[in-house]
Amino acid sequence: MGEQQHMNIPQEVIDEYAAIGVDVLTPAGHLGTRMGVELVEASADRVVGTMPVEGNTQPYGLLHGGASAVLAETLGSVGSMLHAGRGRLAVGVDLNCTHHRGIRSGLVTGVATPVHRGRSTATYEIVISDEEGRRVCTARLTCMLRDAPTAG
Repeated sequence: MGEQQHMNIPQEVIDEYAAIGVDVLTPAGHLGTRMGVELVEASADRVVGTMPVEGNTQPYGLLHGGASAVLAETLGSVGSMLHAGRGRLAVGVDLNCTHHRGIRSGLVTGVATPVHRGRSTATYEIVISDEEGRRVCTARLTCMLRDAPTAG
């Protein structure tokens, strides 16, 4: 996971996280970084990201369901955070994933779109597909939206 990965983080996402004191350019311990998640597109209306299958498999060599969950929660959280706006946090409170097919190699792409965007919660549906466009997983994430803690 080198510098190249961070080049794909949209400036709006960098700015929103920076507003709450989080540096997404040096996320040494962030789970999404360790799993190779890359943001491709990000807005409150649509968040797209990719993740390699290699390195994220279970003992049978298939993409681990937990890896799909990490991709889904990452994308849905970014969308929720962008919806919430400056000075607010999005905290995942419910995630469910239905795994439709196994995949052994390549890159998966997740697309998160809003189901509900309110003042206190946001819910996103995340569809994860393989390189041939076949649905691998469907997830739904609900985030609680709250004010960021103030410094001091």
